[in-house]
Amino acid sequence: MIILERTSVMNMENAVRGARNPMNSWNRMDSYYDDKGRFVLGPNDLDLAKRLARAGSDHRKYLRQIFVTVDITAPLYWWKEFDTYKVGTVANSCSTMHKIHTKPFGREDFSCDRLDEGGLAALDALIAYLEVERRKFCENKENRQPWHNMIQLLPSSFNQMRTVTMNYENLINMYYARKNHKLAEWHTLCDWIKSLPYAEDLILIKEKSE
Repeated sequence: MIILERTSVMNMENAVRGARNPMNSWNRMDSYYDDKGRFVLGPNDLDLAKRLARAGSDHRKYLRQIFVTVDITAPLYWWKEFDTYKVGTVANSCSTMHKIHTKPFGREDFSCDRLDEGGLAALDALIAYLEVERRKFCENKENRQPWHNMIQLLPSSFNQMRTVTMNYENLINMYYARKNHKLAEWHTLCDWIKSLPYAEDLILIKEKSE
């Protein structure tokens, strides 16, 4: 399971203007904001942006200046793979260490959408145990043993929310590295990438060149 919410795409105007710096071609800029405040690439700017995007990472440096912020809720097993992408990404996560005891455990806290009946039964048993330990800790926080039991037995299917900031260059790398991955969460993320402004022209560059 993965949920992507509250997406914001920022700084596209500045990035495109910067892309024109090498040739001092600012007079050809024709982008604008529509009546809903959305940035729209004009024909000249879109043509330049597409050509630079396909020319390789040395030429598409402007894509590193188009920022995307999104809240992602995903299981810890997926976050371990996402953490491969350290360069150019920033993430602030909800704290498992500080907040694990503040609400009752339930199935909704875990990614269990692909478990069979046996797997669900095992998860339910673990949830019941974690809930007992949580209550023990809430009753006496001087006793750290229940807290250690929760932390060390928490399964990798536990969902965590992080606010993540990336750029379009990061998203190119993620899309082509993960679009055929066996984890369904990556397919959902790749579908989200395809929904971003001008993704077809600036991110899905290999498809457009084939």
